[in-house]
Amino acid sequence: MISTSSDCETTVRAAFVHLSDEALVAQIARGDEQALGAFYDRFGRTVFSLALRVVRNAQVAEEATQEAFLAVWRSADEYRASRGSARTWLLTIAHRRAVDRVRYEQRRVAANEPLDDTTQAQIRETLPSAEDEAWVVFERERLVRALAQIPDAERELIELAYFDGYTQSQLAERLGLPLGTVKRRTFTGLRRLRELLEAEG
Repeated sequence: MISTSSDCETTVRAAFVHLSDEALVAQIARGDEQALGAFYDRFGRTVFSLALRVVRNAQVAEEATQEAFLAVWRSADEYRASRGSARTWLLTIAHRRAVDRVRYEQRRVAANEPLDDTTQAQIRETLPSAEDEAWVVFERERLVRALAQIPDAERELIELAYFDGYTQSQLAERLGLPLGTVKRRTFTGLRRLRELLEAEG
């Protein structure tokens, strides 16, 4: 896992606190390791939580998290803000790495242990079919495109609720906003999102 223990590194990373997520990715694309560390500080826990929901094993989730941030380091120059927020891009990568980890673990178990027909059937059921995978990718891309078209304040609320599981009360406390404002922005954002997705068909 990316280290956050060095006092020197912590001091240097403080310079990135006020940068947007997208600006951090731009710095990472230039080969700035401190920017990657700051990006991890900002989203490491979120990525781990997402991976854990997929793989259901803390150690495997840790490995998937590491792989996700390594993928960010390698492909930051491919990120385009016009396609969606840096947060959504990162979590899409993280979800893909977590699914890859599940497949790897299932193949490893299948290769090392003789499996009866029932167990084999159970493993096959946990793996998405090619058609399912294609549909998930298609829907995710539609969602990313639609999210990119709604105002930042509304998109932030939807992403925090969707990816991190925050309740509206928790969002109000986290963002320092009145609960009524959170409810109104969330409702408006979801309505805009639904309209955009329906318009796209």
